[in-house]
This record gives sequence, structure tokens and C-alpha cells, in this order.
Amino acid sequence: MAMLEIKHLGISFGGLRAVDDVNITIEPGALYGLIGPNGAGKTTVFNMLTGVYKPTDGQIILDGEDITGQSTVRINRAGIARTFQNIRLFGDLSVLDNVKVGLHNRYPYSTLSAVLRLPSYFRQERKMDYRAMELLEMFGLDKLYKVKASNLPYGQQRKLEIARALATKPKLLLLDEPAAGMNPNETQELMDTIRLVQDKFGMTILLIEHDMHLVSGICEQITVLNFGRELDSGETAKVLNNPEVIKAYLGD
Repeated sequence: MAMLEIKHLGISFGGLRAVDDVNITIEPGALYGLIGPNGAGKTTVFNMLTGVYKPTDGQIILDGEDITGQSTVRINRAGIARTFQNIRLFGDLSVLDNVKVGLHNRYPYSTLSAVLRLPSYFRQERKMDYRAMELLEMFGLDKLYKVKASNLPYGQQRKLEIARALATKPKLLLLDEPAAGMNPNETQELMDTIRLVQDKFGMTILLIEHDMHLVSGICEQITVLNFGRELDSGETAKVLNNPEVIKAYLGD
């Protein structure tokens, strides 16, 4: 069974057809790329996958479950987590607390137990601290757990955002232009981090990216969008050599 099946997905905003008849199948454990020039509809697809937008047409099947049109909360609980092109951390919270935000769906306690500081509250907090530190150690951020997220260098903020997404225990991780704003050394480190996540967690990953060095270096298969429609899909090297794909990126 595929981890993700996108079938004839489409959305219209008034008279604008932003995405039209997109079909993608991603197998469990795969690292898949979604690429295309600016305005091709890539982030719109991510927003439909995560419930920000409700599709006008088509289906989204996650690990055999139809999640089309569900709320962002239900989709996250079903197993999809994402990062954003513009980093969205809680800048005034510590590195540790940013990861713990992602853990609250898995370690619930009542408002009453928190207000009264009951033993159940402290038990769950200790469990979250332990799990959050495990994730931070994997990303080399454990010694920075008390630091405000806004005080981290850019590359470490990216890592923290991925760690927070993983805290929700997803089946599918969506990365929206993770290399945006990075220098070549940071991009290489990010590639190593993504491979680590894939190997360590057996994670299925779908990423949007403009950095073709990153895409060709880690993505096994890709789909190219142009003006909201599929231009090509398949093995990465073959698709990137398609003259129509090259034309879409570089023009005539």
C-alpha cells in the first residue's frame, strides 16, 4: 500500500484554476520531490495535503485513509507534519519547549491537572522532556536546549523546525523549501540531516525545493508542476533532463 496517493487533485480560487488534475503516488520510506518554477502550485498542493485549503476536486489518501478536506488537526493526527518555507518557530520559547509543542498531542493531560500541578502533570512533562531531548540530541541541538529559538543560527533553526515536526510522530513529513536562504555548506548539512531522518525513522518524505543540487542529490523520484499541472514525473535524473522541464525553468 502506498503511503500517499494524490488522485486528480485540483483547486480553484474563483475563476483561477491554481492546481489541476495532479496525481502522485509515494511508497513508504521514499524521499520524493515536488518541483517547479515559482507560481507552479507546489505550496498550494502542500496546503491541500495539510488541510489549510479544501480541494475542489480529487482525493488524498494517506496510508489507506481518505483524508481529503479534513481539518489540519485531524490530518496531523492521521500522520502528516510539515515545515514551512519561512521558518515558523516560537522565537521566545526555548529550543526544548519548541519541540515539546509538537509532543502535546501524544502526551495529553487535563487543564485541571496542569493548574493544580497534579502528579499526572509532572509525569507527562517528564516524558515530554525526555523525548524532546532525544530528538534534539539527534540533531545536535541538545546542548542548546535552554537557548531561545530566535537566537539560533539559521541552519540550526531549520533543524529545530524539523525536530518539532517529527515530535508529532508523522508517517509523512512535508518539507517546504528547506534549503531556502542557506549557503552551500548549510545545504550540504541539511541534505545529511534529511537522509538521517529518512534512515533513522524510516520516514516517508515529500519536499518542495528549488535547489536542484539538493533535489538531484537526495530525491529518488520527482514530480514537476508548471502552471498548476503535471509537466513530468518519475526518476529524478530522467525528469531533470526532460527538455520541457528545462524550458519551464529557464524559458525559451
